[in-house]
Amino acid sequence: MSRTEIKDYGEFGLIHHLTKNIELHNASSVLGVGDDAAVIDHFGKQTVVTTDLLIEGVHFDLSYTPLKHLGYKSVIVNLSDIYAMNATPTQITMSVGLSSRFSVEAIEEFYEGVYIACEEHGVDLIGGDTSASQKGFIISVTALGEITADKLVQRSTARKGDLICVSGDLGGAYIGLLFLEREKKIFLESPQVQPDLENESYVIGRLLKPGARKDIIEFLGDKDIMPTSMMDISDGLSSELLHICEKSGVGCVVYEEKLPIAEDSRKAAYKFEIDPTACALSGGEDYELLFTIRQEDYEKITLNEQISVIGYITEAEQGTKFQTKGGNTHNITAQGWNAFKK
Repeated sequence: MSRTEIKDYGEFGLIHHLTKNIELHNASSVLGVGDDAAVIDHFGKQTVVTTDLLIEGVHFDLSYTPLKHLGYKSVIVNLSDIYAMNATPTQITMSVGLSSRFSVEAIEEFYEGVYIACEEHGVDLIGGDTSASQKGFIISVTALGEITADKLVQRSTARKGDLICVSGDLGGAYIGLLFLEREKKIFLESPQVQPDLENESYVIGRLLKPGARKDIIEFLGDKDIMPTSMMDISDGLSSELLHICEKSGVGCVVYEEKLPIAEDSRKAAYKFEIDPTACALSGGEDYELLFTIRQEDYEKITLNEQISVIGYITEAEQGTKFQTKGGNTHNITAQGWNAFKK
């Protein structure tokens, strides 16, 4: 396959090349790529804005992350934050910093993933920027969403007696990372050895191609369930739970036996001789939703197999507690991802 150098296009030529086929799908997207700024009209709704910075070597490793998957994931992680506010994502902007080691074809592959994510979630790419980078690949995405004021859900509004719920299953992405990091280490030591991912497609998929839970937000809306608080699980369940409790001024009790762990994740964890429960509590990048609901909505929640009730909210004085299958109680501590920890 031929290689086209980015410098052959120049900055504006590259932007035009990557965005020339964009069609706008949202009425709120008045003006997209091609002018000094985009124009959005949300017709009296509130606008929700979130942004994420992804840096090569910190947030992703290109030795085992396909560019198409990276493009997809860089959009999804932002849309997940919009859904976590109970809002509908409508637009994104995408900025990238590139070194000369990337060809135009490589960046096309990245944008292919970006467009797949946008298409899946009905989101318009309305702008961005490209810049030269000294060595690595830098990605900055800003996502916008819309919501009516009465539907907005924050982290700080959980109340005593509320049920704690999570979508999907937990811990898989972290276990997938362990497999990929192990194979990278073997490759660096012995390049002639073929990677062996042991058919662990589930956990590796959880890391490389996460989902944003549009389906859960739609279900809650259809069943007229208004979460009392919500956030997405990017840094690990324990860290996110502590955020909700701290912001809301409450405590919690969570039960080990209620944690949703996929059988594929459980078996994969045992290969590393690690506890699946620890992965579910502290593993990051699952991008599931953690939310609280009123007890009277419990019957409605049981209609969705993708939602698990894992505990309940208590008074702050009772602390944040985790009860094991053996009946022991421990304090929940934040073991999740910390961007500035060495």
